Amino acid sequence: QVHLVESGGGLVRPGGSLRLSCAASGGNFSRYPMAWYRQAPGNQRELVAVATSDGNTNYTRSVKGRFTISRDTAKNTVDLQMNSLKPEDTAVYYCNLRRYFANFWGQGTQVTVSS
Repeated sequence: QVHLVESGGGLVRPGGSLRLSCAASGGNFSRYPMAWYRQAPGNQRELVAVATSDGNTNYTRSVKGRFTISRDTAKNTVDLQMNSLKPEDTAVYYCNLRRYFANFWGQGTQVTVSS
């Protein structure tokens, strides 16, 4: 079974940086897109960044220029480098794997941006 585990969350001051990592197990995922989502209290789960199987990336407007998603298919990992963090970035961040119409999720990691 597919298993995703996030790590790297924590408390960061505004303007700081954080790097999230997602380790996948249970198969070969190089053919499928992977993504980072986030969900803040009272909000819907929001797509943050996507990395496709051919190496293309896309970002939601609010993080474009500040966040970078990267994949290492040999290690079955996907990272999210977050720079210039804002309080509005505070949320639980989830790693996602989409296989056709099936979604697989990690347990989430908390990111809190506060002074």
